[in-house]
Order: sequence, then structure tokens, then C-alpha cells
Amino acid sequence: MLDQIIHYTFSLNLLLFILISYLIYGTISDRLKSRRIRQLGYEAPERPHYLPWGIDVLWDGIQHLRKQQNLELWQKIFFKWGNKKNPYTVQTKVAGLRILFTSDPENIKAVLATQFNDFGKGEQFQREWDDFLGHSIFTTDDKQWAWSRQLLRPLFIKDRISDLHCFERHTRALLAALPSSSSPSSTSSSTTTPPPTVDIADLFFRMTLDAATDFLFGSSVNSLAEPAQEFAHAFSAVQHTQSLIARAGPFNVLVPRRAFRRQIAKLNVFVNQFIERALRLSPEELERRSKSDEGYTFLHALASQTRERVVIRDQLVATLLAGRDTTACTLSWCVFELSRHPNVLGKLRREILERVGRRREPEYEDLKEMKYLKHVLDETLRLYPVVPFNVRVAMKDTTLPSGGGPDGNQPIGILKDTPIGYSTLMMQRRKDIYPSSWSSPEKAAFDPEDFVPERWENWTPKSWTYIPFNGGPRICIGQQFALTEMQYTLVRLLQKFEHIECRMQERPTLKSDIVLQPGEGVRVGLWSAAEA
Repeated sequence: MLDQIIHYTFSLNLLLFILISYLIYGTISDRLKSRRIRQLGYEAPERPHYLPWGIDVLWDGIQHLRKQQNLELWQKIFFKWGNKKNPYTVQTKVAGLRILFTSDPENIKAVLATQFNDFGKGEQFQREWDDFLGHSIFTTDDKQWAWSRQLLRPLFIKDRISDLHCFERHTRALLAALPSSSSPSSTSSSTTTPPPTVDIADLFFRMTLDAATDFLFGSSVNSLAEPAQEFAHAFSAVQHTQSLIARAGPFNVLVPRRAFRRQIAKLNVFVNQFIERALRLSPEELERRSKSDEGYTFLHALASQTRERVVIRDQLVATLLAGRDTTACTLSWCVFELSRHPNVLGKLRREILERVGRRREPEYEDLKEMKYLKHVLDETLRLYPVVPFNVRVAMKDTTLPSGGGPDGNQPIGILKDTPIGYSTLMMQRRKDIYPSSWSSPEKAAFDPEDFVPERWENWTPKSWTYIPFNGGPRICIGQQFALTEMQYTLVRLLQKFEHIECRMQERPTLKSDIVLQPGEGVRVGLWSAAEA
């Protein structure tokens, strides 16, 4: 009995000793880090945590993610805990790791451009994304990143972007899949049957997947014709789990991965069949194809640069993610706003018909000349940037230029391995970076929450306040490809349809697994134009 009491007391004392030692170590470590930070600059205002390891901070983020309220989370962080004079940079701690959140243009500019070599993806990011994107352009740093970018750059030259045949094939398939009714204004009958409701976001995701696989592999998955595609489902499921892994931070080991790895395997089986087919071609055959351009694809271009299967696979999957989801999301948000703003829709359609008429396939120069079309997409990307939140990690001890000190405008000390989360979605909706009113007297307040393409006619955003495709050396390499596909699709869509009726009671939530998409889709009714 006495031995049991002694053993129990010893175990309890040992446990208390370990706990107290851990707390003392943590306190000393925090003070040493704070001293190092103060040697570099100031600390940012802190979002406090009340539970060990910042579990409450992490839980708050997961709850907002589950409710698709990521923008509301960032607004809460800045306006509740930020500096009253400049609230847009805040720090917190999770599992002892200091994390900064910012929507300050000066800080984002520093991270992406002026201090580019100070920040990168980092080893932790690479580990978290390795199963999905491997060592691709989106996950690597330094020489490996530069090599990836150099490898991909020739694939997005103007000659390839301006070849619109691929877009035409899949846009035609999209139009064929869209149910419609003739507009009452174009018929003699006043009892025209309304068109059925369609989730056009779902169709955009299928169309852009078809176009992307066609462009990349030379063979489309044809998901518009066959919606039940195992590959398409696997691709979406992988992205959802990957977003949970990325947001869980130090606790991401708790995210179940069995189903995730099964879906990764399905994705790999699909991609590898095309890689094997390309690698069966000799370098001479690839060279001949590149010169004739007949059947020459993105995959052939990669195979002519490297014969390593894993390298080709990683770059293909990364490019597929960028080429499919970003375009589909922007088109979805654009059509949603057009359905709510018939005046914008009418003005855009008039420009399209004046330039290319009702049936002619637009050429590359037609797309470049349609200014209002550009304004509509600029405004869509301002309100709904494709990648709404992103992260960089300090590669060494450094600073951020703004957010510290009593006035919030002094440099912040940043220690090596500190993650910096930045939000273009939050920044591009900040009222304080926009004019207080329009230049013309008949206009109301210049509200950044409103969808107003006309604002782009006489207004230019301040530097680094509008970066829907990121900025600096890592600016999106395929942005012109994406913009061209979106412009082409909208032109063909509005050549056929003269009215888009919104069938949603509320605005879709801002779902952001990786890209920003309408959480409930975009349900509309489409009215065909009268035949000329």
C-alpha cells in the first residue's frame, strides 16, 4: 500500500515537474523571441488566445471555414484586435508559432516583390502540399521554382494563347448543354414558358475541366457530356481535404487522409496514362510535332524538356488546378453579377454585338478591343479574386514595413519561419483605399462592395491594391490564357442569350477551399435572343 502511494506521488510530482518546466521553457523562449523581434522592429497588435496552444484561435478559424465565412473571420481579426489607426496587420500564436495576418498593400508588396528573397513557400508548406502538387511551380522556392517557371513560360506565349480553336470547341459544348427559352420581347406571345433553372457554375467547372485537359493532355475528359466523371470528383475532393490540411497548421496531422490518398491515386492513374503516351514519343518526334503544331500539347512541351515522370506529373496537376478552377470561379461570379445587374448585361451585350455580331466567332484582336468586356472582368476579379487568401513564410529574420508601433505605421520584426497570411479579398474591399465619391456629380459614393464596371473607365487602383493574379516575380504565369478563355466564353454566351435571370434568393457564400467559388452555385434562367 505504501509503495503504491509513493509510486503515485512520484508520478504526480514528475508530471507537475514536466508541466512546470514546459511552462518555464515556453515563457523564457517567448521572451527571447520578443527580444529578437524588438531588435528588428515592433510587434503587431495581437489576437489573444485563452486556451493552451491557441486551440481557441484554431477552432474559431475552423468554424468560420465550415460556415464559409472566411472574409468575416479576417474582418473580425482586424477590426476587433488591430491598431485603431491602421488595423490591417495582426499577429497571433498557435501551438507556440507566431502567425501574422495582413491586408496592408505595403506589406503584401514587400512579401511578393520588394523583399521577395526574404519570403517563400517554406518547407512546411511543401510538406503539406506534397501529395497533391508535389515539387511544382506552386510549392517550391529558389532555384527549383525558377526552373519550373522557366519550364512553363514558353507554353503561354501569345501564339498559343491566341489560338482560340480549343475554347470554341468547349464553349459550343457548353452552349448546347444550357437550357433556355426565347425572350418574351422577341416573340409575339406574351405567355412564353420561362426557361428552367440551371446551376451555371457547375457547367462552367465542367467546361473549363474539359478545356484544360484538352489543352494539357490533348484529350478532353468530356465532363459536359458525361457529368459522372471519377476524375472530376476526385480532383474536387482532393482540393477540399487539402484546404483543411493547410488551415489546420501545426495540427494538420489530425486531418484524416485515407480517403484523400485514395482520391490522389485516382488522379494519378488518370494523369499517368497521358504521361506514358507522351514519353513513348522520341525527342525527334516531339520536335517534329512542335514545328508542325499538329496535335502538339502542353504535355508534349513538358516531355521535350524533361523525361522524369514525377516532374511532368507535378507540373501538369498544378497547371490543371490553375487552368480549370480559377477560370470557372471567375465566370461563375461574373454571370451571377450580370444576372443581378441587367443594365450591365445589356451594355456588355451591345458591345459584343457591335463588334462581332450574333454568330461570328470572335478573334483574339476582337477580345482585346472590347473595353467594357475588360471592365466587367476587372470588376469581377476585384470583388472576387480567384485566390482570396495566401501564405508566405519568412526565409530569414527580416521585417514587414507597416503595422507596428503606436500608430500602426512602423516596421514589424519578423523571425525566420514566421508564416505571413495575406488576403487580397479583404484588401480589395477596403473602403479606405478607394475614393470617397465618383468624379461625376450624378454618381453616388464609390462603394467597393458594389459591382460597378463603369468605375474602371476613369479610375485606376493605387499600386498593389488590386492584384487578383498576385504580383512580383511569382505573378500568375497563365493570367493572359485565363483572361482570354473567360472573354471568349462570355462573348459566345451573350451572343446567344440576351437576358440572364437570377434564381437565387440570397448571394452565394464565399467558399474558399483553395479558390474562391460560389458556395451554393449560381442558379439562373437563360433567355435566348431572337433569331436575326
